[in-house]
Amino acid sequence: MRGPDVVWYLAVAASLFCTGAFGVLTRRSPLIVLLSLEIMLNGANLALIAFSRHYAQGDGQIFALTVMAVAASEVVVGLGLIVAIARKRIDLDVDKLSTLRG
Repeated sequence: MRGPDVVWYLAVAASLFCTGAFGVLTRRSPLIVLLSLEIMLNGANLALIAFSRHYAQGDGQIFALTVMAVAASEVVVGLGLIVAIARKRIDLDVDKLSTLRG
């Protein structure tokens, strides 16, 4: 049994990416924006793995692992910034966070 065709994987990947893009564009909380970015990266990873499986090569899976490593480091830095901003009692609104103050 081979499983679903590549088109199904790409449809799920596109829906994940669009859901994440919608969250990034409409939400104001930096935590929700980070989560939406993660959903977008997961959609891109799914597309890479689907094409890798379709063409029977491992390149897409290697790229997906690289994207996962970059996403993990992005979350660490982003959550660190969010915690630092919350400790200073600054309003956590993406529209109001236009400059970084020391």
